Amino acid sequence: MKHIQSRDNPFFKELVKLAGSARQRRKAQQTLLDGVHLVQAHLTSGNKPQHLLVAQAALQGREVAVLLKKLSGVPLTQLDDSLFADLTELKTPSGILALIDLPSPVVSAAQSSFCLLLEDIQDPGNLGSMLRSAAAAGCDAVFLSKGCADAWSPKVLRAGMGGHFALSIHESADLPAVAAAFQGKLFAALPDAEINLYDCDLRGKLAFALGNEGAGLSEGLLAAVSQHVTIPMPGKVESLNAAAAAAVCLFEAVRQRQPTRSAKASAKSGSV
Repeated sequence: MKHIQSRDNPFFKELVKLAGSARQRRKAQQTLLDGVHLVQAHLTSGNKPQHLLVAQAALQGREVAVLLKKLSGVPLTQLDDSLFADLTELKTPSGILALIDLPSPVVSAAQSSFCLLLEDIQDPGNLGSMLRSAAAAGCDAVFLSKGCADAWSPKVLRAGMGGHFALSIHESADLPAVAAAFQGKLFAALPDAEINLYDCDLRGKLAFALGNEGAGLSEGLLAAVSQHVTIPMPGKVESLNAAAAAAVCLFEAVRQRQPTRSAKASAKSGSV
């Protein structure tokens, strides 16, 4: 195990750039995972990091020790606690970081069966929450416009809670082109649409397009969408948070795709 004690260390300087710059992450095609949960989620997805970084104080922790044992073949560097603090935004860090290569998306628009098209979602917390909901709902891909926040930034990764590793994430996507290539139904969630989300058939190949709360969706993307729908809101508010709207749409689709009680009963009786 190597030990870095100086901020002048060249490897440490590269890590600082990676932690703080979307441009550097794109250039290197790498990012840092902060904390036991994200490192474990990455491992569970079948991947291993390029390098592990631990704070001196974390070496005595059980969670970190168990994870290090699972990743015994991965290069490991110990950082002085003050240096580790330069790489994390967490007030109470777990003391482990993983340097990973950004995964290449494997599911294209034409291949996708359930996906999100996200336009100009600039808030990292919202974007991460939307990725987490997409993964939980069983989406296979998410397409992000150039105006979205960096999907692999520390804040988005934390909000995503490991959902990144269950999805094909396409950044800087041409969303109208994605819409044209998608082989299923594409719905746009709009506050002023006339058709109720709950009246729509959301089974089969499906995509939802969502924009940010201020600007909504661009004319080019709206023109490519097959159906505009609204989420009914009987309360006295004008709109939902973008992440909440995405979750409502996704899990209404999940609800509709669940087998009915009669179908479950038939399947059970048929297997006897």
